[in-house]
Amino acid sequence: MTSSPHPDPDPEPRDTSGLEPGGGVPPGETPPSEGGMSGTGPAHNPPKGWSKGPLALILGLAVLIAAFFLVYALVLLL
Repeated sequence: MTSSPHPDPDPEPRDTSGLEPGGGVPPGETPPSEGGMSGTGPAHNPPKGWSKGPLALILGLAVLIAAFFLVYALVLLL
């Protein structure tokens, strides 16, 4: 048998440490399961979407800039 440079991804169960006969794992061999997300703190539900104030400010600024360039183009044409 030739030696492979890659380890076998599916080793022989007889040669694997920590396994009981039949392939089970004894208690204490694996870490305990996690409790999930139950202890992360109070729930924070941020509002959905943009609030009306910043959105109105951005739209107003965009209209003001568009009006400036429209007036500038009209002045250049005349």
